[in-house]
Amino acid sequence: MLKDMTEGSEAKHIIVFAVPMLIGNVFQQLYNIVDAAVVGQFVGPDALAAVGASFPVSFLMIAAVMGLTMGSAILISQLYGARRMEEMRRAVSTLLLFSLFSSIALSVLGYFLSVPVLRLIRTPDEVLVNASVFLKISFTGLVFAFAYNIFSAILRSLGDSKTPLYFLVLSVALNVALDLVFVPIFHWGVAGVAWATVISQGVAAVGTASFIYIRNIEALKFKLSELVFDRVLFSKSLKLGIPSAVQQTVLSMGFILIQGLVNSFGAVTMAAIAAASRIESITTLPNMNIGMAAATFTGQNMGAGKIDRVKKGYRSAVFIILAFSVVTSLIVYFAGPYMIQIFVKSTETEIIRQGREYLNVISYFLIIFGLMYGTNSVLRGAGDVNISMLSTLITLGVRIAAGYTMKYLGMGPEAIWWSLPIGWAIGLGIALWRYFTGAWEKKAVARADEPVPVKES
Repeated sequence: MLKDMTEGSEAKHIIVFAVPMLIGNVFQQLYNIVDAAVVGQFVGPDALAAVGASFPVSFLMIAAVMGLTMGSAILISQLYGARRMEEMRRAVSTLLLFSLFSSIALSVLGYFLSVPVLRLIRTPDEVLVNASVFLKISFTGLVFAFAYNIFSAILRSLGDSKTPLYFLVLSVALNVALDLVFVPIFHWGVAGVAWATVISQGVAAVGTASFIYIRNIEALKFKLSELVFDRVLFSKSLKLGIPSAVQQTVLSMGFILIQGLVNSFGAVTMAAIAAASRIESITTLPNMNIGMAAATFTGQNMGAGKIDRVKKGYRSAVFIILAFSVVTSLIVYFAGPYMIQIFVKSTETEIIRQGREYLNVISYFLIIFGLMYGTNSVLRGAGDVNISMLSTLITLGVRIAAGYTMKYLGMGPEAIWWSLPIGWAIGLGIALWRYFTGAWEKKAVARADEPVPVKES
C-alpha cells in the first residue's frame, strides 16, 4: 500500500513507516549472521574470517551503482510527493533499466577481480581460498540482490515498507534452512552458505516482482514496450546520485583500508571483528531505519513544499533515535559477550575477548551514530546530498586515520574499535552544522509547483 506522508502526524508517519522496514532489515542482516554463525560453528574460525573479509570486497564492486540508485529513489519520492505521476513512472522505468545492465556488468567484473583485491588487502593464505570461493559464488547471483533491493527501494519511496518485508522474511527462512542443509549435512563449507544466500535472494527478487504484477500496482507495472530510459530524469537522478555514488565508492575503498588494518592483526582478530561487526549491524538498525523513514518523509514533504513539516519530522526523529539508542546500548553492553559465542565455540577465548571489547566500546557511543545518521538522512531526503556525502566521507577518513595512527603508536587491535566513535563524533558535528544553517531548504529537485519538463526517451 502506497503512503502519502504530506498530511497527518509526523512522528506517527515515521514510526509506522520505519517499523516494517526495521523488521525487514533485521531479517536481511540475518543473512550475514546465519552465514557467519554456521561457518564459524561448523567449519571453523578461519572460515568465519573469510566470510568477514569478503564484505568490503563485494561492497567495493557495487558501491558506485548503489549510490546512483539512491539518487533515483530520492527523485521518485519527490515526484510522488509532487503528484507528478507520469514522470514518476518514467523515473522508475529508467532506474530498472539502469540497474539491470549495471548488475550484469558488475557480476562479471566482481568474479574476476575478487582474488586480486583480496591479495591487495593482505588477506592471510589460510583465509584467502575460502574468501575467494564465497565472493565468486556471490557475484554470480548479484542480479538477484540488485533486483530485490531496487524494487524495495522504489516501494519505500512510494510509502510502502511492508511488501518487501513479507518476501524478505520468506527469503531469510529459506536461507537458514539451506545453510543448515548445505554445510552440516552436505559439507559444502563456505560455498554452501554462499549458494544458500544466492538462492534465497533469487526467491525474494522474483517474489517481490511477481507481487507487483499480481496486485496490479500501476505505478510500478510495465509492459516491455513501456520501458523507457528518460535522459532528462536520469540527469536529475545523477544530480542527486553522483554524490552518493562518490560517497559509496570512497566508503568502499575506506572499508578496504579498514579491512587491511584488521587483517594486519591476523586471523583471530579477523574472526573477532567478523562476529562483533555483525552484532553491531543489528544494534544500529533501529536508528538507521528511523533515518531512512525520515528521508522518505522529508522527500515527499520537500516535493509538496512543506518545509515546516520537514522540521517537525526531524525533531520527532531525534526523540525516537534517543529512545532507541538507550535501549540498544544497554543490550549491547550486557548481552554482547554472549552474542559473540553464537559465531564461535566457547573454547575460542581470544576471539570472544576481542569481540567483547569491541562491543563494549561502541555501546557507549551508539547515540552519536544514531543522531549522525538521522541528520544526514534528512539532508539527503531534502536533496542536500553534497553535505551528507561530505559528512559521511569525513567520518570514514577520520576513522581510518585514527585507527592506523593508534596502531603506529603501539596500540593493538583495540585501535580498530576506538576509531569508530572518533569518526562518528566528527560526522555528527558536520551534519548538525549544515541542518541548522537551513541551506538544505532550497535543495529539492522536484516540487509540485515546478513546470513539467518535455518528455524525452
